[in-house]
Amino acid sequence: QVQLVESGGGLVQAGDSLRLSCVASGGANSKYAMGWFRQAPGKEREFVAAISWNGGTTYYADPTNDRITISRDSARNTAYLQINKLAPEDTAVYYCAAAPTTAALSVSRAQEWGLGTQVTVSS
Repeated sequence: QVQLVESGGGLVQAGDSLRLSCVASGGANSKYAMGWFRQAPGKEREFVAAISWNGGTTYYADPTNDRITISRDSARNTAYLQINKLAPEDTAVYYCAAAPTTAALSVSRAQEWGLGTQVTVSS
């Protein structure tokens, strides 16, 4: 079982940038895909981005949105989510998830979740 701990959230102003981190520990091996999801108040959790175990492949909910970048440092078992030009609609709890493959990184299929980190963007 993989333990995931997110950090980097906070209260920011519109236009600011944040880099969220997710540190993974435990598990039989480190070859797992990682992903980011978010849940805004009153809304369902939604997929944001995912990255393969070696960082070679990335997926985004909106590939045309260049404000968001996912990356990982496999040596540190850490995944990152860089969000630039934050807007109030980015306000949400951001969750990290891990799975054997990126295909398994969906709200319904992912089984390893962190507790989330709150991002609040003021206008």
